Amino acid sequence: MSVPRNFSSVAHYSRRRAGGRRRGFLTAPRRVRIIRREIHAYMAAELISLSSEGDPRAAVRRAAKALADGALVAFPTETVYGLAANAANEDAIRRLRAARHDATDQPYTVHVARGEDCDAFVPRMASLGRRFMKKAWPGPLTLVVEVPDPTRAKIYPSLGPAGRAAIFGGGNVGLRCPDHSIATELLEAASVPIVATGANPPGQPAPTDAAVVHRQAGANIDLVLDAGPTRYKKPSSIVAINGDGYRLIRSGVLDERSIKRLANVNILFVCTGNTCRSPMAEGLFKKMIAEKLGCAVGDLPRRGIHIRSAGTMAFGGGGASREAVEVGRRRGFDLTHHAARTVDPELIHSADYIFTMGRHHIDVLRSISPIDGGRALPLDDESDISDPAGGSLDEYERVADRITAALRHRLEEVPL
Repeated sequence: MSVPRNFSSVAHYSRRRAGGRRRGFLTAPRRVRIIRREIHAYMAAELISLSSEGDPRAAVRRAAKALADGALVAFPTETVYGLAANAANEDAIRRLRAARHDATDQPYTVHVARGEDCDAFVPRMASLGRRFMKKAWPGPLTLVVEVPDPTRAKIYPSLGPAGRAAIFGGGNVGLRCPDHSIATELLEAASVPIVATGANPPGQPAPTDAAVVHRQAGANIDLVLDAGPTRYKKPSSIVAINGDGYRLIRSGVLDERSIKRLANVNILFVCTGNTCRSPMAEGLFKKMIAEKLGCAVGDLPRRGIHIRSAGTMAFGGGGASREAVEVGRRRGFDLTHHAARTVDPELIHSADYIFTMGRHHIDVLRSISPIDGGRALPLDDESDISDPAGGSLDEYERVADRITAALRHRLEEVPL
């Protein structure tokens, strides 16, 4: 049964639904409650249950078109349900502020389908920000980065005053790349700059279920995409990037310890004795990264970059070979104080990247401690790097050349 549009008809309809009682039988407060309930039901957001859709992707595309056209769309992420608007649509931003009772200068979080989409909003991303993006995205982490001059952002000319305030308010931009297939499809299909916030009324917790969103929405939301309960059932963590440093604004899915690990990059080179190949790789890579970042090798730890080496059969405390020390002197790194160490579970566990001189070293590492994902890789994809121990200085130089070539390739994979 459809609900009439005009108020008096709704009142009559409410009495009829209440049992056909004659006019005046219901008390005034009760009539008002019934009328409000009926109006709310009439104006409620459209709920699309993706599990019951024959073609869920078509439903997501329809939602994306509505979003691009100015609708407010509630959508699932891995953390909570968000409320999205097209930042290039001034009316959509005004409606979002009204729905949330937010101030006119309240910034929202830009949501992107891929990390590289952030380039349109941030003219120059700090290296630490890119490290967080590469290690944590897609995932439950919101980054707040400084944009002192928003006019330099590629997206700026396509935004009106409301959209600019929604994205660049306070000289910062909030960025989020959700780890949820529906969110990714929605953001990608919309093809417009999307800002979002929690799909909850002011003062209420962020919803983790579409039914809650739909019940609370009323006329404030146009469409709700229902993909069931969210994975984590808590908000994303928020980190502000400030140059080479960061500040944890809110702990969410990721706690302080997890954020600290994401902020650092730990690289481990492994050979057999930790006197020839892996020490040279360590020294060469430190020098290479410092040159790329324009800093001294000694400044790398302060920037959260930690590079070490170890051996599967090392004699702890022994120095680098004489030839390796000489190669270092010729190439601008110092191995005179190197002390060999044996690889252990703690070194393996703490490393984000483990590069081995031979493929057999990976098998040894796995016998010491489990290694998840693709963290352990041969430094050279094509073949093992031979051990120069006992060879001439020329042999060491040839090995150093091979290590250098492989490091240049790996440098592009490491988030600096």
